[in-house]
Amino acid sequence: MQKILETLNEFYAEQLSLHGSTAQGVNWKDEQAQTGRFEQLLKILPQNTHFSLADLGCGYGALAEFMQKKGFQNFTYYGYDLAPAMIEQAQKTYAHLDFATFTLIQHPSEMQETDFVVASGIFNKKLDLKEYEFLSYILETLGIMNQKSRKGFAFNMLTSYSDKEKQRSDLYYANPCFMFDYCMRNFSRDVALLHDYQMFDFTILVRKFNKY
Repeated sequence: MQKILETLNEFYAEQLSLHGSTAQGVNWKDEQAQTGRFEQLLKILPQNTHFSLADLGCGYGALAEFMQKKGFQNFTYYGYDLAPAMIEQAQKTYAHLDFATFTLIQHPSEMQETDFVVASGIFNKKLDLKEYEFLSYILETLGIMNQKSRKGFAFNMLTSYSDKEKQRSDLYYANPCFMFDYCMRNFSRDVALLHDYQMFDFTILVRKFNKY
């Protein structure tokens, strides 16, 4: 897994260098593509009680600001990324957000335990890795997200139902039915699959029973 993380780290550091702290800097097409996916992930969160949230692969920290704009209050945000340049930019850009901290990690297991964990876009870019290698990385990461979350976690992936002629060899397209089944069998029986928001991906919400 560590080799894969290092490869992805190099790629995203280059994107930030090319595009700065923008949606393109974390490899989204545009801001709408980024925030549209945020909207789906945030469906895992409660509205009226305090919670803590870990954002795995936080990039330059856009989710923290987005949550503030959407009216979320009474929460603590922990952003984690493997790219030093990403964390440095997040700390600089969002120093004024007193509910947010941004931490450099070498491995997802270094996250502290929180109520919820979310991950946006970290399972999309496989570069030249073999599909079975990338899937192994995904499943291992999901296991860590489960361990580090008390109440639930959420993530998104590109869907294998994307138009075949538009699919790219450097991207990973997951079977949403497989991912749903995997989460049901391994993490919780309270799992939602969202595949209806007009983008070529899906979001999975894993809620843990009797937690909130």
